[in-house]
Amino acid sequence: MTTPRESALRTGVLIRHNLLLMLREPGPLLSRMILPLAFVTLLRPLYLDAQGRTAGTEQAVVGTLVTFSLFALSISGNAILTERLGRTWDRLRGTPLHPAELLVGKAVPVFAALLAQQLLIVGFGAYALGMSVPHPLPLLGVLLSWTCALLALGALLGVLARSMGELSAAYDIGGMLLSSIGGALVPLSALPHWVAQAAPLSPGYWAARGLRATLVDDIHTVTTACGVLLAVALTCGTLASLRLQGRGGRLVPL
Repeated sequence: MTTPRESALRTGVLIRHNLLLMLREPGPLLSRMILPLAFVTLLRPLYLDAQGRTAGTEQAVVGTLVTFSLFALSISGNAILTERLGRTWDRLRGTPLHPAELLVGKAVPVFAALLAQQLLIVGFGAYALGMSVPHPLPLLGVLLSWTCALLALGALLGVLARSMGELSAAYDIGGMLLSSIGGALVPLSALPHWVAQAAPLSPGYWAARGLRATLVDDIHTVTTACGVLLAVALTCGTLASLRLQGRGGRLVPL
C-alpha cells in the first residue's frame, strides 16, 4: 500500500528530473517565449489601423497569446512522447509509479513554462505596448484555467501520437485551427457566419473571450470562460490518465 508520503517523494523526483531535461534543451522553450513578442510587435500596427489604439493593442496581445500558447502544446506533448520514443517508457512501467504520479511529474515543469509564456506576453503588452490591465486577479484566473486546459490537451496528444511527425501535425494544424476558429487573430464579426457558430467548440474561443472580459471587468463572462476551460482540462486529463492506466493501476505500453 503506497502512502501519501511515498507518492509525494516519487512525484518530486519526477518533477526535478523533467525540469532538468527541459533546461538541458532550452531551444524549443526559448522559441516559444521570443517569437510571440516579435509577432505581437509586428502585428499590432495592423490592428491599430483597423480598431484604434486601445482595442487594437488588446486584440494583438490576446490573439498572440492564444495562438502561441496553442503552439506551445508541443512542450507538453513532447515531454511524454520523448519517453516513449527513447524507450524509457518501459523502464517507467517497471517501477511502482502510478499514472497520476507520472502525469503530475511531467505536468508541473510544463505548467510553469506555459504560464511563464503567457505572463511574458501580457507583461510585454502592458509595459511595452501600453495595454491596460485594470483587474489582474481575474486575468490570472483565466491564464491559470487556460494553462490547465493546454496542459491536459498536450498530455492527451502525447499519449495518443505515435511519432514526432504525428504530434507536430497535431499541434501545428490543430493549434492554428483552434486559434482561428476561436476568433483569436481575427474578430469573429469579420469572419463568415458559420465560423462564429462553430467558435464555442474551440477552447481558444473561451480563452480569448475570458481574457478580453478581464479587460472590461465582465466577471460573469470570466467565470463562464474559466469553467469551460477547466472542464476541457478535466476531460482531456482524465482521458490521458485512462490511456496510461491498465489493470491494477499500472502503466501500460504505448
